[in-house]
Amino acid sequence: MEHDQQFLEYVVKALVDNPNDVKVSRTVDEMGVLLTLSVNKDDMGKVIGRSGATAKAIRTVLRVVGMKNDARVNLKIEEPEGSERGMGASYERDTTVDDVINDLKSS
Repeated sequence: MEHDQQFLEYVVKALVDNPNDVKVSRTVDEMGVLLTLSVNKDDMGKVIGRSGATAKAIRTVLRVVGMKNDARVNLKIEEPEGSERGMGASYERDTTVDDVINDLKSS
């Protein structure tokens, strides 16, 4: 397991109520490293944070970890089946996790 993957797993497991459900997969392609995070649906709010603040902070630190290893690290947070939509306070009820993530990418 690479350092970026270990770091993400460690941080997310410390944040959630169901650490045994945290899964991180890692793929590398011409765009860099892609870490895909899967958590229990009840923990999505903790990982995303209010208005996406926690997810944005995790992404920022992952970028720094990646720079240390000359790699571009991106994070994809998978939306669990049956999850509640609209985790952040500033998002509408029908907002998906992908919408939140796209908002973070554009900011």
